Amino acid sequence: MGWAGVKNGALLSLMTGKFDVFLTSDQNIPYQQNTATLPVALVILVAPSNRLDALEPLVPKVLAILP
Repeated sequence: MGWAGVKNGALLSLMTGKFDVFLTSDQNIPYQQNTATLPVALVILVAPSNRLDALEPLVPKVLAILP
């Protein structure tokens, strides 16, 4: 979508009306944004790293909470 390098605040604005959920491994977002007013649901993935092999085991939990 050409959004590479867009920072979280601007990214959240760009997502409005296009996406329902923001998946991220950035655990600082609740300290940087007012999560109560976000235009999308926020799911923060907590893993030892943001490498795919560390995040992949979280996929079943994410799929379970999305509905």
